[in-house]
Amino acid sequence: MQKRIALFGSTGSIGTQALAVIEANPQLFTAEILTAQQNDELLIKQALQFQPNTVVIGDESRYQKVKQALAGTDIKVFAGEKALEEVAALDCYDLMLAGIVGFAGLKPTLQAVEQGKPVALANKETLVVAGDIVMQKAIEKRVPIIPVDSEHSAIFQCLVGENLNPIDKIILTASGGPFLGKKPNFLVNVKRDHALQHPNWSMGAKITIDSATLMNKGLEMIEAKWLFNLKPEQVQVMVHPQSIIHSMVQFEDGSIKAQMGLPDMKLPIQYAMAFPQRIVNQFPRYDFRKPNTLTFEEPDVKTFRNLALATEALYKGGNLPCILNAANEIAVYAFLRNRVGFLDMTDVIERTMNKLEFIAEPTLEQYFETDAAAREFAATLIHL
Repeated sequence: MQKRIALFGSTGSIGTQALAVIEANPQLFTAEILTAQQNDELLIKQALQFQPNTVVIGDESRYQKVKQALAGTDIKVFAGEKALEEVAALDCYDLMLAGIVGFAGLKPTLQAVEQGKPVALANKETLVVAGDIVMQKAIEKRVPIIPVDSEHSAIFQCLVGENLNPIDKIILTASGGPFLGKKPNFLVNVKRDHALQHPNWSMGAKITIDSATLMNKGLEMIEAKWLFNLKPEQVQVMVHPQSIIHSMVQFEDGSIKAQMGLPDMKLPIQYAMAFPQRIVNQFPRYDFRKPNTLTFEEPDVKTFRNLALATEALYKGGNLPCILNAANEIAVYAFLRNRVGFLDMTDVIERTMNKLEFIAEPTLEQYFETDAAAREFAATLIHL
């Protein structure tokens, strides 16, 4: 039985690696839906190779080009943000792989859950912004949300078979990014190209910058709280520069389980798509004889203040994580275009968090309003 996959964000880092897994296991998976925001050329290429039922191009100005390129096939072509939601409501797939970057991934993901479709979640912003609503809906519809993020996949794997055993705490590991050990006087001069060089993982631009500022770990703390139904104080971060232990769970008896392996996103992607089976692959294996030392240290939250801001949002809850995320998306966008400095990103986020109205129990509508207002305010700080 082939599992039909809907790949939301098929041209990004996660999407292309997921397609590599599908290509390597044609007897197990088919790609039924492919979506992209702007990369029409790659989307066309993917569609011609994988022959999905449907493709969506988010940028409507590129619709004609995609439509014409696929005119000789049976593939249905749609465009625009609304189409993403409508296609997520189709019944032609068994599992959504949510790989759209940022807040844009929220609506299609919610729609899939609404339809009772399992979601392999690679988009952490969805749970950061509206984790309470998404997880509540998943419980209601009895839909599994299987994490694709390497850290959350690690925790998920450690919890298999532990259904009723309460978690004492989880330990999210962080590589520390390219600027581990650096101080503000160094970071002040960091430029975009320098920040895009991650030591261990190959990822898209947004998540690579988030890793360099440690915001990525902050977003993951909030995501973990919702995914595993934890209290804020049960989520701990440790810097582990080798990225071999992907995360750990400590149980009430003090026993700790860790999930390990070489840093390769294809592994958690494959695990989420094939769950509960594990499938054979030819990926490189970790050899304990080299590097033979695994180290751990506390994160430097005085220098990397994004992690402190995210921790504040984690503890305070409400719409604060939504504000944090929106301001961060704007700040990263500006940094990637050389409009703000590396340390200014944190400043933009902090000022936006202090400016916007706090709502303790937001509705979905209020989350959307908060997101828009936070982006607008953050943009005025940068003069975008």
